[in-house]
Amino acid sequence: MPPPPPLTAAIPLLLFLFLFLFFAVPVVSWRPWPNAKPNSTDFLYGGSKKYEGSSEFVHLKYHMGPVLTANITVYPIWYGTWQSSQKRIIREFIGSISAVASKSPSVAGWWKTVQLYTDQTGANISGTVHVGEEKNDRFYSHGKSLTRLSVQSVIKSAVSASTRPLPVNPKSGVYLLLTSDDVYVQDFCNNVCGFHYFTFPSIVGYTLPYAWVGNSAKLCPGVCAYPFAVPDYIPGLKPVKSPNGDVGVDGMISVIAHEIAELSTNPLVNAWYAGQDPVFPVEIADLCEGIYGTGGGGSYTGQMLNGKDGATYNMNGIRRRFLVQWVWNPLLNYCTGPNALDQ
Repeated sequence: MPPPPPLTAAIPLLLFLFLFLFFAVPVVSWRPWPNAKPNSTDFLYGGSKKYEGSSEFVHLKYHMGPVLTANITVYPIWYGTWQSSQKRIIREFIGSISAVASKSPSVAGWWKTVQLYTDQTGANISGTVHVGEEKNDRFYSHGKSLTRLSVQSVIKSAVSASTRPLPVNPKSGVYLLLTSDDVYVQDFCNNVCGFHYFTFPSIVGYTLPYAWVGNSAKLCPGVCAYPFAVPDYIPGLKPVKSPNGDVGVDGMISVIAHEIAELSTNPLVNAWYAGQDPVFPVEIADLCEGIYGTGGGGSYTGQMLNGKDGATYNMNGIRRRFLVQWVWNPLLNYCTGPNALDQ
């Protein structure tokens, strides 16, 4: 039997239809997937509610598995060609998760919602997230087209390298594989912008929580870097200016946030998720995909912030600004973020 597919950063179309029909969620997560063909006006006028995505029909449950309660270390694996400026943007975002002194609304304020989730002992998700050792794979050791399984082989190469291997940290480590804009990963742009799962001991030698996120700048910016780019088939929709001057990387930030939040609350796919099937779980960020502010839902991102330079964002980091999707609040039972107008 083939291994179950890794978790995706968005709900495949069939699963979306199942959730819509079975759970009747009034405000659904959204990304402009090329195979979705709603009425063109749906793209321009998304539905909104005071409590974004709220629904008594969403039953997010704890399935007794472990969550990341110890200090979380993110180990970036830079696969392909990366500019130093791009790495700095991503490093600062990860560092901003624990930067509680950042200007409000902040990335650290966003993480407070993730911290509401607990394990069976009542211990909360850690409030400390930092960047650990990094690995560069600038020579594309596994080629420029990766499958879901070869993604794990890249991670194996990183933890078993003869020089400066990444530490093996199954308890509080998050292995973040980042592919450059000239690398294709299985299903990229069609129905995923990133995914997370755990490595198989038969391939890597260890069970390690990991995520993959790709730079879509050359392949599908209108899908995975939305709203900093928009697809041609959506009439009347214009992109907004990215806050750090790099459409591909600014688009990656929200996907990275999505995956880190879900890895922290569901690292082995047996902790926090909705639905009955752990192979296709609906997790805390899936429920809020595409919602960045008050009123968000459907194709409407919600109310975001505009800088004096014209850039669009919704939260502050240590020195930079970022656009990050909201996550599901288990106490309020709806999507929340630090830039909500009722905060």
